[in-house]
Amino acid sequence: MINVTNLSLRYGERKLFEDVHLKFTPGNCYGVIGANGAGKSTFLKILSGEIEANTGDVHITSGVRVSVLKQDHYQYDGVEVLETVIMGNPKLNQIIKEKDALYGKADFSDEDGMRAAELEAEFAELDGWEAESDASSLLQGLGIDTDLHYKKMSELQGSEKVKVLLAQALFGKPGILILDEPTNHLDIKSISWLEEFLINFDGTVIVVSHDRHFLNKVCTHMADVDFGKIKLFAGNYDFWYESSQLALQMMKDQNRKKEEKVKQLQEFIARFSANASKSKQATSRKKILEKISLDDIQPSNRRYPYVGFKPEREVGNDILMVEGLTKSIDGEKIFDNVSFTVNKGDKIAFIGSNELINSTLFKILTGELEADAGYYKWGVTITKAYFPKDNSQYFNDVNLSLVDWLRQFSEEKSETYIRGFLGKMLFSGEEALKHVKVLSGGERVRCMLSKMMLSSANVLILDQPTNHLDLESITALNNGIRDYKSNVLFTSHDHQFIQTIANRIIEITPTGMTDLSITYDEYLESIKG
Repeated sequence: MINVTNLSLRYGERKLFEDVHLKFTPGNCYGVIGANGAGKSTFLKILSGEIEANTGDVHITSGVRVSVLKQDHYQYDGVEVLETVIMGNPKLNQIIKEKDALYGKADFSDEDGMRAAELEAEFAELDGWEAESDASSLLQGLGIDTDLHYKKMSELQGSEKVKVLLAQALFGKPGILILDEPTNHLDIKSISWLEEFLINFDGTVIVVSHDRHFLNKVCTHMADVDFGKIKLFAGNYDFWYESSQLALQMMKDQNRKKEEKVKQLQEFIARFSANASKSKQATSRKKILEKISLDDIQPSNRRYPYVGFKPEREVGNDILMVEGLTKSIDGEKIFDNVSFTVNKGDKIAFIGSNELINSTLFKILTGELEADAGYYKWGVTITKAYFPKDNSQYFNDVNLSLVDWLRQFSEEKSETYIRGFLGKMLFSGEEALKHVKVLSGGERVRCMLSKMMLSSANVLILDQPTNHLDLESITALNNGIRDYKSNVLFTSHDHQFIQTIANRIIEITPTGMTDLSITYDEYLESIKG
């Protein structure tokens, strides 16, 4: 267990949080959420002992090992992959090294023999004989094949290093797991494996993630960094989000009778309890939810952008026809003979492990690249809005304010009109006058979304639009595209984003394609095994 008492942290005049009192108990998974800059990752560093708070105490039950997901991908470049994983249990790793040094001595003494016997006992107690097989099992679960296990870390690709460091954090049955963005760079199968691992983990998990599906699947509680405090709420992310929105609605409507509010809350909790999956985590969550009272729910202090796309005209019968498209880059065939037709109402998710394939296809369909063979034809009624994965061409070497930047893409030039679209993306007042060259990655994305809303297009093409966004912006974008009344072609790593928007899944590989009119969850179920 972790017991946090009277914790406070300030940077100069800036207060991140103060007077924090929390308990993190075994068998539960806590998702730490909060707006960008609220202090989520900093809080994890305090819990792990990497940094100190200004006041307060973090007490961890004696004898409980804390394991932290490392962020330095080059730290172990000179170490073999399997050994890197085993280093996740420092005590076991030290015993292994001391044993090897003793047995390698040319003048092995009686005293050495006694020490070796002590080490062997400790080695066995820590399941040392199973260490290599356990480490190998973790690596394989995360998609690192056995032929890589004895290579140096420096020989691995970036995404492979991430998986090894995650396996290191999970290794050796730690009592407490502290994970900052563990799903970054993981593929679908690896994320699914990690979800099941954490659901069945008996210890305490504390995690920061922008993946809502992941938070919904594994979390029993949310630790919300808001109002300069950190408070625990029972349930997963969706429950926290919906309940905070409900609380906000109740706060705005003070005339409603309390009895009506209580009834609405009870119905809300019952719905979330009934929808819980059959995992251990969800079962314990259901019991907690049944005890929630009206006072347990609070409105969030966070600001959500508004994303709403309104097509100026309805699409006709002919939207997009693609026939035999083929493309090679640097002599390597990216895709071959791709054909499909977009129909009214289609919201198509283009998925697959090779992001270059879908990005290249989108660039061809928007006229940025030419295909080597084949053709495509847009209908005469179609107007397109495109969100590229790399938006640097829109911002680099541009010396304009946000208002002037967005004005470039609008027929209506008045500042009031332009500010209206920027305001929806949380750029109000002086914020709308700052220069685009100082924008963060997330702010650039919000600018691009303002540009797309301004266009009133009837077909949206979006390549990884959730990259760089915080949970609030992802949720707003998700809702906006879900409610959009026309066609969408998109790619994303966000499971919930795909599941709640797409009614058709297309996967393109260098040798062929799969095209199915099903949901994302149905698609994943179809490829299991």
